[in-house]
Amino acid sequence: MTDPALAFVIVAQDDPLAEPLLAELAVEYATRYDGTVDGVAAWLRDYPAAEFAPPAGAMVIGLRDGVPVTGGAFRRFDAETAELKRIWTDAGSRRRGYGRALLADLEARIVDAGYRRIYLTTGHNQPEAEALYLAAGYRRMAEPLPAEGEVYPIAFAKDIAESEVSEPSAG
Repeated sequence: MTDPALAFVIVAQDDPLAEPLLAELAVEYATRYDGTVDGVAAWLRDYPAAEFAPPAGAMVIGLRDGVPVTGGAFRRFDAETAELKRIWTDAGSRRRGYGRALLADLEARIVDAGYRRIYLTTGHNQPEAEALYLAAGYRRMAEPLPAEGEVYPIAFAKDIAESEVSEPSAG
């Protein structure tokens, strides 16, 4: 059941509401993958912000009582496919359905943007992320996504249609 106090808004990558997402992701990824917080923080901001801007993408933050508790983004992978990035839920707000609510909101926005498929990748040290994606109907791909630079071997895909997703929340 979704928390009625949870509201989703679209923000720019440099919006203060996105900062908790990027800061906590940097700490979490650095810890899980033996990196440095500064190095991971730079890597998270390496994608051009325009890739996560409407109409081809969006960065969405879930707010509970005005406080960011979950967030994520999507960008164009190809003409029919969006790629999810930066999926996050605040460590103190996990196991409340916020991640699943975020995925539903992002999927609705992806359909509205005209995409028919979603790709995403995750790291090998994130079993809870894998469980979330599988529970949300994503299928694990046998091969990694084609990419320039780093390749993440754990890739998921989901075919979507307008009848499969709910309307995005206001924002």
